[in-house]
Amino acid sequence: MFQGMFLNLQSQLQSLLFTAMGVLPAIVIHEYAHGWISYKLGDPTAKQAGRLTLNPLKHLDPVGVLCMLFFRVGWAKPVPINPWYYKNKKKGIIAVSLAGPLANFIFAFVMLFVEGILMKYGLYGFTIGWFVYQLCYYSAIINVGLGLFNLIPIPPLDGSKVVEELWEKAVEFYYRYQPYWRWILILLIVTGVLSKPLGLLNKALLNGMWQLVGLILY
Repeated sequence: MFQGMFLNLQSQLQSLLFTAMGVLPAIVIHEYAHGWISYKLGDPTAKQAGRLTLNPLKHLDPVGVLCMLFFRVGWAKPVPINPWYYKNKKKGIIAVSLAGPLANFIFAFVMLFVEGILMKYGLYGFTIGWFVYQLCYYSAIINVGLGLFNLIPIPPLDGSKVVEELWEKAVEFYYRYQPYWRWILILLIVTGVLSKPLGLLNKALLNGMWQLVGLILY
C-alpha cells in the first residue's frame, strides 16, 4: 500500500517537474513572438518596455503560471503594443495576436520531431535520452495547450483581440464586462468546463503533428 502511494507521489512530482520545465519556454516563446512581430511591423513599444526578451521573469503572470502548472492551460502578462505604428492597423493586430499561438504550435512540432528522432534511433532508453524524451513530450502538450487556450475569444486572451478586429460590436461587449473576464477564465478552468473541448482539440492537433513527423522521419 505504502509502496503504491510512494510511486504515485513520485509520478506526480515527476509530472509537475517536467510541466514546470515546459511552461517557462512555452510562455517565453509565446510572448516573444507577439513582441517580435509587432516590432517587425514598426512598433518599438515591446522593446522599449523590456518585453522583447527571452527572460521568463519579464513575462510571467503568477495566476496564469499556476493555472499552467496545475491545469495545463494559462496565460502570461500581455506584451504592450501600439497598433498605430502599423501600416494596416487591423491586419497588424490580427498578425500580432496570432503570432503567439502559432509560435507555440511550431515549437510543439519541433519537440515532437526531436521525440520522433529519439524513438527512431532508440535513444530514449538511455538516462539522458529518456529525460529529453519526457521533456519533449510534456513541452509539446503544454505548447499546444497554451496555443489553443489563447485562441479562446475571452479577454485578455489573443482570440479576443482577433474577434475585436473582425467584429466591431465585440469591443463594446468586452469593455462592458472588463472587470470580470479574468475571473470568468479562472472559473472556467477550475470547474473543468474547458477541459473536454480543449482536450479533444489538443489531442487532434498533436495527432496531426505526430503523423506529419512520421511522414518526414519514416
